[in-house]
Amino acid sequence: MVTCDVAVFGSGVFGAWTALWLRRAGASVVLLDPYGPGNSRSSSGGESRIIRMGYGPDEIYTQWSIRSLVHWKELAGQTGQRLFEQTGVLWMALEDDVYAGHTKRLLEKHGVEFETLPASELAARYPRITCAPHSWGLFEPRSGALMARRAVQAVAAEGARSGVHQIAEVIAAPAGAGVLREAVTASGTKIAAGAFVFACGPWLPKLFPLFLGRRICPTRQEVMFFGPRADDRRFTPGQFPVCLDLTDPRKPYCFPELDGRGYKIAMDAHGPLFDPDSGDRTLTPQGIADVRVYLAARYPDLRDAPLLESRVCQYENTSSGNFLIDRHPDFNNVWLVGGGSGHGFKHGPALGEHVAALISGHAEVEERFSLATKAEIRAREVF
Repeated sequence: MVTCDVAVFGSGVFGAWTALWLRRAGASVVLLDPYGPGNSRSSSGGESRIIRMGYGPDEIYTQWSIRSLVHWKELAGQTGQRLFEQTGVLWMALEDDVYAGHTKRLLEKHGVEFETLPASELAARYPRITCAPHSWGLFEPRSGALMARRAVQAVAAEGARSGVHQIAEVIAAPAGAGVLREAVTASGTKIAAGAFVFACGPWLPKLFPLFLGRRICPTRQEVMFFGPRADDRRFTPGQFPVCLDLTDPRKPYCFPELDGRGYKIAMDAHGPLFDPDSGDRTLTPQGIADVRVYLAARYPDLRDAPLLESRVCQYENTSSGNFLIDRHPDFNNVWLVGGGSGHGFKHGPALGEHVAALISGHAEVEERFSLATKAEIRAREVF
């Protein structure tokens, strides 16, 4: 029997930050994950994630991004690790793009530094990008990339140093209703706690199929790293930003070369449904071909660049793309936290702080994060 104030299941970015904030508030915390923080099956694994302040009309995410970047930088200072790379983030949009217009207004409202780049200046500043006709740019110079695996492992390690007890065990879904007294692992270990947090990413619909099986849909997402020529330094941090292309309906996103791994590119459009435990994580020929066509059109200097590395990860968006942060429908001391990938990693610090406040009674559930707002269709609005 393991006894604690709060048990958190899932050591991805949501679970690890929640556990850390709870421990900082004085709670005894157990953090469980069979694969460990930053593992390759998790949505928090991989090399890098974007952190940007722009979020179209969704103000709460802009606010959480601003707050989270402060905490990511603080953690980097505390641990002495490079967790954040200030590459800047460049949005490319068409002249009438409503989302980009909302983004600009919210950045202005919250005092976020940015530049608006008309087509001529966008082309002059970034000549290696063949911009779409009638496009413009919005540049966030203080934003950039988080080193994902390293960052989530740093959060978990900071939690361990603070007294968070970590266990590598598979947990079973709770049965019954009312107040949950204990949860049981696959090996039979009993975890007794006053509150339970299930922050299990793509495993949430597998744990709770009755009410999440159609509300959170893990999808297969292909990520590729291409190698510029050895003498071409134009795609390195300081020379090239993170890019988000709103001129293409697939919303491609790209990273400069980080840690010598190559130029990273992926499509934000949802792939087919995917099982995080057993899904095949090799690239499809069609996925590679689609990305090469895009590179030839937008980044012609990389059209023939060799494919250095690849990764298949998963999103686990809700129907709208909004997070799920709410009580279990049958247990008043069980919290469900997920639906984040696609855009959630950056928000880990603010989200964990919010969940800790919910458990302590110092916050209330945000309506957009409630279970009641999650439909059984995929109609993502937030990205």
